[in-house]
Amino acid sequence: MSFKPGQSVQCVINSVPRAHGPTMTIARLMRRDASIKKGLTRAQNLRRKRMHAYIRGGRMWYDREKAARIARVEAGKTWTMPWTPELEADLASVSQYVSVNAA
Repeated sequence: MSFKPGQSVQCVINSVPRAHGPTMTIARLMRRDASIKKGLTRAQNLRRKRMHAYIRGGRMWYDREKAARIARVEAGKTWTMPWTPELEADLASVSQYVSVNAA
C-alpha cells in the first residue's frame, strides 16, 4: 500500500470474517472514522448524564448503560479514515475481508 501519511483512505468490507480476531480488528479500524468517532463520543456523554446512582450498603453504586455499537462489521459497509504507517500491519492482516482505496 503506497499511501502518504495523513491521506484519506476509504475502506470497504467485502466479506465478514468468521473469526473473532479479524472482526474486532475491522471494528477498531472503523472507529477511526470521524463520523463514527463523533457518534461514540456523543453516546458516551449521554450515558454519563443518564447514569443512575444509588446508595447500597452505605456507599454509592452506579447503574451504567451498555456502550453503543455504532461500528458494526457487515458486508458492504464503508468508512473513511486518515492513513498512518501504523495501520499497514492491521490492514494487511484483514486484507482478504477489506479493500482499501484512496479517498
